[in-house]
Amino acid sequence: MTASDRETGLTMTARTADDEVTVRDAHADEAAPVAELIHELARTANLESDVTAQQVRAYQELSDSGILVAQRGGRLVGALSWFVRPGLFHGGRWGCIDELIVTAPARGRGVGDALVTEALRRFEAAGCREAAVSTELDNDRAAALYRKHGLTDESRQLEKHF
Repeated sequence: MTASDRETGLTMTARTADDEVTVRDAHADEAAPVAELIHELARTANLESDVTAQQVRAYQELSDSGILVAQRGGRLVGALSWFVRPGLFHGGRWGCIDELIVTAPARGRGVGDALVTEALRRFEAAGCREAAVSTELDNDRAAALYRKHGLTDESRQLEKHF
């Protein structure tokens, strides 16, 4: 996915039982709120994140990555970062959902669903051959959301932090 692919991406609006969720690309001036959402995600796992607004802006400027935000009632209630890269096994590019964050009060109200729907739509429109995501082993709720969208347990991700 390139910057021009993002420019042609439509804003998606989904209606839930409670109210409307709008999913769109994050604006450059939303780097600090997006960084705070990432900090919230880390806190839910009893971890810390060193991400800064400057790092969020740098991520947004890369041609092969981006950040979607979900807005409800004028407030950011979620974000999804993604990237696209070439892959050899499937003979084409693949899209990866990097982080999915939904604020605690908005969980279970269609925000994550709307963000994942839009990310997968964009991956497919960009010609990606595969979409991937990882989640913590004990995050059954997130795994169920991803499975709902057709993602399956196909691999194992191992990590080493530096």
